[in-house]
Amino acid sequence: MAAIAVTRERRAGETRVAAVPETVKKLIAAGFSVVVEAGAGVAATYPDADYLAAGATLAKTAKDALAKADILLKVRAPEADEIAEIKPGTLVAATLNPYSEKTALEGLAKAKATAFAMEFVPRITRAQAMDVLSSQANLAGYRAVIEGAEAYGRVMPMMMTAAGTVAAAKVFIMGVGVAGLQAIATARRLGAVVTATDVRPATKEQVESLGAKFLAVEDDEFKNAQTAGGYAKEMSAEYQAKQAELVSSHIAKQDIVITTALIPGRPAPKLVSAAQVASMKPGSVIVDLAIEQGGNVEGAKLGEVFVTRNGVKILGVANLPGRIAADASALYARNLMAFAGLFLNKEGQLAPDYEDEILKAALVTQGGVVVHPNLKG
Repeated sequence: MAAIAVTRERRAGETRVAAVPETVKKLIAAGFSVVVEAGAGVAATYPDADYLAAGATLAKTAKDALAKADILLKVRAPEADEIAEIKPGTLVAATLNPYSEKTALEGLAKAKATAFAMEFVPRITRAQAMDVLSSQANLAGYRAVIEGAEAYGRVMPMMMTAAGTVAAAKVFIMGVGVAGLQAIATARRLGAVVTATDVRPATKEQVESLGAKFLAVEDDEFKNAQTAGGYAKEMSAEYQAKQAELVSSHIAKQDIVITTALIPGRPAPKLVSAAQVASMKPGSVIVDLAIEQGGNVEGAKLGEVFVTRNGVKILGVANLPGRIAADASALYARNLMAFAGLFLNKEGQLAPDYEDEILKAALVTQGGVVVHPNLKG
């Protein structure tokens, strides 16, 4: 019987957990045994007693949890103290942030762990249930609107009262991936007037289907601005200048701006300049969802609410899914549960098929070395 360990997240501010009682029960039914480090789910409102009731064994420390583990499930990359306890050949599945957190990657390689970066799971139909980027971005988009609305300090919907009419808030979403679409939907539910922009032409119809207005320079470069994998391409300087001119006149009129643009393996593109921030009204708000990869907004600061001289609040809130940890953990745990199923053969034995297109795409370290082609050298 393959043994799964779930250890407590040690990263500052990380409230999520890699397994919840629901997935523990299902993993055990699938033929795994599960050991959970005591307190692993407390920050996500999953007490130890619930894991015991689901059939897990509790371990006092990470060392105890990992002593006989064949598989380690994590939210973030294991810390050095955990890596030191990993047996050679242990299968590790987590969001490893491999382009930035090279020390952890090297540590996993040195420990001879077989590590999988969940960010690298391909976006194919068979892998939809394992898509952690989508499950967490969806919640981040929702939470970004909630954070923005709270910081804005005024109502979102139009209100007609005996004392007069209150205008609806104007919300502008920059980047219409999973997070952006959920941000549009959430802002619309709250009654805001929503506009959105993206360099990918396919998003125009999606934006309009949610009741928002699409804003973009729709030239020939725009029409070819999407990769085969569905990600945005980096645009030319000429296009960026034209788009910036269009956005500048629009952004000055907005109450809340939410930026969501990310390019895998690269710093986040700058979407909002200091001049554009300065053009906004006092009391308006910008929420930068890309802050952990350098940010889309000039002047945004990781982990801070920065108030500019003209009274604009720039929110650099890290780990937005972690602010709704119970739901974020539940979705992430289901992603990992589906992924862990690939480790078993038809007889229920631990025998990963490394030629499987999903495992092959996500594999980053094996046999003491970094094996992913995008991470070598």
